[in-house]
Amino acid sequence: MKKIAKPLILICLILIIDQLIKIYVKTHFFIGEEIKVLGLDWFRIHFLENKGMAFGMSFGDVAGKFILTFARIVLSVLIFVYMYKLVNKGEKKLIIYSFALVFAGAVGNIIDCLFYGVVFNASTPFRLATMFPSEGGYAPFFFGKVVDMFYFPLINTTFPEWLPLVGGSKFRFFNAIFNFADASITIGVILLVVSYAFLKPKSSEAEQKPVD
Repeated sequence: MKKIAKPLILICLILIIDQLIKIYVKTHFFIGEEIKVLGLDWFRIHFLENKGMAFGMSFGDVAGKFILTFARIVLSVLIFVYMYKLVNKGEKKLIIYSFALVFAGAVGNIIDCLFYGVVFNASTPFRLATMFPSEGGYAPFFFGKVVDMFYFPLINTTFPEWLPLVGGSKFRFFNAIFNFADASITIGVILLVVSYAFLKPKSSEAEQKPVD
């Protein structure tokens, strides 16, 4: 149990930060409202909600939403079980913490899907959402929307007129709006790719170790 304690602490910390940010934005911003952080044009808080995947993408209607949320739950359970096995095997900490980041991010968005429709009323451009409204939430259990807010339009320019096909059109990077849980998943996946590409897992080392 001691071996899993630190990964669990990391998971809990990510979930707390993620939910505190989401609850604050949900209850203090109108849908679509945007502010520039410290006056910076490339770092903004832009409140929106999505019904489906990460970074504001969507996946089908009601059936698609149900399938996606259910798949997230199943995948999260599998990730945690695998991470627990790695901990017991004494796998490298970077790999274990990478899985913890992915798991925490997935659970963070699952919480939105499961509970936010019940806990909050609908956010609109004209009304702030409140927790536990007397009239009830905006959606049934399992059908809540994921709260997104981080927006980093690092490059905002226009393609030169002389370029074929795209000349004169606007170009913006990075145009996706995401949340803390999405960032945790992304960082975890990147670290896993780096870990498995450049660090040999301990299980592989044990297999290749010659027997005396």
